[in-house]
Amino acid sequence: MSPDTIPLVQRSWTQVAAIAPQAAALFYQNLFGADPSLKPLFKGDMAEQGAKLMQMIGAAVGKLGDPDTLVPILQGLGRRHAAYGVQDTHYDTVGAALLQTLGQGLGAGFTPEVKAAWSEVYGVMAQVMKDAAKAT
Repeated sequence: MSPDTIPLVQRSWTQVAAIAPQAAALFYQNLFGADPSLKPLFKGDMAEQGAKLMQMIGAAVGKLGDPDTLVPILQGLGRRHAAYGVQDTHYDTVGAALLQTLGQGLGAGFTPEVKAAWSEVYGVMAQVMKDAAKAT
């Protein structure tokens, strides 16, 4: 990752975290709008699911500078997601929904540099998760 990537993602995340419930609702709206077939993969209360999502993203963003801690967490997530029926192609849809949500939440703060940083971080994280899912 480029040296500016982690600080850009971390700074922008603090703005999104301030509106976490709304951001989570937007994310799922964007995700299911892009691919309604994903909805059955999500069980239970969506507000609770959204809170968990925001907490997990926040934790991952906080650990971007500590890959020795972050990578095993992502690997565990990848294995769990595989057990839920998540496929490699779903990661692309999730990434697009995440970027769309960030754009909506950050507004003018979602600069091309911030978008590129999030794209890079999400791509790395998704690859770790997909690799772990394949290894199970």
